[in-house]
Amino acid sequence: MPDEIDELTIGALARAAGVNVETIRFYQRERLLPKPERPLGGIRRYGPTDVARVKFVKSAQRLGFSLQEVSQLLMLEDGAHCSEAAELAALRLADVRARLADLARIEGALSRLVSKCNARHGKVSCPLIAALHGD
Repeated sequence: MPDEIDELTIGALARAAGVNVETIRFYQRERLLPKPERPLGGIRRYGPTDVARVKFVKSAQRLGFSLQEVSQLLMLEDGAHCSEAAELAALRLADVRARLADLARIEGALSRLVSKCNARHGKVSCPLIAALHGD
């Protein structure tokens, strides 16, 4: 089986991975994606492994992993470090659950304030504005 052929320009890589060119450059600056050598008088070329890596980074970001955490996951991607990857995921899960709890509290407080606003009529001060003032 022949070696994989690196034939994509940076623009083609971006399109294949569903991102823009600046995202590719940013990932390179952050060392999430290697920058291929530029042949003398030529342009850099990328291949299928680069497309897969960009998609991996985007998938991890969609799950809430920071770029630093994505970098750690990339170091663990050989499949032999599943427990370490699971530890990172468990931390991310705990963070998501804490944020969900915060959002539920915010939702409850706003819901109560909106109900109070809807129950008031006439020239009475707004319960929402009063609550925000700490009254």
